[in-house]
Amino acid sequence: MAGVLDGLRIVEGSAFVAAPLGGMTLAALGADVIRFDNIGGGLDAERWPVTDQGYSLYWAGLNKGKRSFAVDLRNPEGRELVTALIAAPGSDAGIFSTNLPAKGWLSYEELSKFREDLVMVAISGARDGSAHVDYTVNAVCGFPMITGPVDSEGPVNQVLPTWDIATGYASATAILAGERYRSRKGKGQLIKLALQDIGLSATAALGFLAEGEINDVDRPRFGNEVYGTFARDFATSDGRHVMICIFTTRQLSALAKAGGFEEQFDAIERNYEMDLKNESHRWALRQELAALIEPWVAALSLDEVAAKLTEANALWAPYKMPRELVNGDPLLTENPMFQRVTQPGAGELWSSASPFEFAAEDRLPAMPAPQLGQHTDEILGDILGLSSMAIGKLHDKGIVAG
Repeated sequence: MAGVLDGLRIVEGSAFVAAPLGGMTLAALGADVIRFDNIGGGLDAERWPVTDQGYSLYWAGLNKGKRSFAVDLRNPEGRELVTALIAAPGSDAGIFSTNLPAKGWLSYEELSKFREDLVMVAISGARDGSAHVDYTVNAVCGFPMITGPVDSEGPVNQVLPTWDIATGYASATAILAGERYRSRKGKGQLIKLALQDIGLSATAALGFLAEGEINDVDRPRFGNEVYGTFARDFATSDGRHVMICIFTTRQLSALAKAGGFEEQFDAIERNYEMDLKNESHRWALRQELAALIEPWVAALSLDEVAAKLTEANALWAPYKMPRELVNGDPLLTENPMFQRVTQPGAGELWSSASPFEFAAEDRLPAMPAPQLGQHTDEILGDILGLSSMAIGKLHDKGIVAG
């Protein structure tokens, strides 16, 4: 099968989340993504979570469908091989994505000497070149100070690396934008992408900066409530939790039907002279709404409340742990995006294909991550044109591995 990006080749020099995720996103669509690493693995080769034998499930998850090239990056001859790979000829080649330090031999200035129309996406922590990761970006954007329980005083970090993920998907967009520019203009370019800028841009787009500037307020903590509307968690009789949301008038009616709250909702509106169809009014009356919903949910098991909410077509979801998902949950077993894949080093596991579903093309199946250096020899032979004897000499000298 050939994906929608079949034929496109991206060389990736990466670590951790953003750049690997961008490359994996394109690999799942059929692009040939070649990741190069130092012999023995890069900075993220052993990052948690790991198996009992120490194999990084993190690394495997972010490098699905790629080819792996293992090379001694400290050796000048190894660097020459990587440079030749990045600058290899062809209209679908000459694309480089990295979040390694883009300086010296890995700088755009040096690499573009070998291919003038090189498209390079360089991801950094901050635009001034200082080191930043997801958790420091999140700190300066302010979210840890408004996340967590209402009575919490210090910062509460989030587990999900939001800005790494956003930057990863943005890097995939940048690669495709750069390739389109080159195909139309005949010119390559360096595209800079700072993790901190992604965080600040999203903070502005979601109105958080404007709220501080125009309204001159710092948003307080509201726990698990969704600010400005009605949505929060509720506990069931069997110790589970559900998230129930009202974002639209239809969802208001659905929840009223599920719990038999029609008369109570009408009474709340009359007593407070407010309209629950109005989002701001729902926010103002959230405690009154919760006082009705909380005991109703608490008297039901998860299965019971699920049946009522689903039948009414309300907006809700149960809280789950990943282990629950992988043990027969229909979200995986009945989702064509997921398949069972044998991952070398880990065993058989659930793996996702691309979340993009194209009407005109079949989705590529889920793929495992490569073993480190698995494709070294075929890359040296097929792309760089080296003979088997020359490849053998590189192995003998310890310049490549696989």
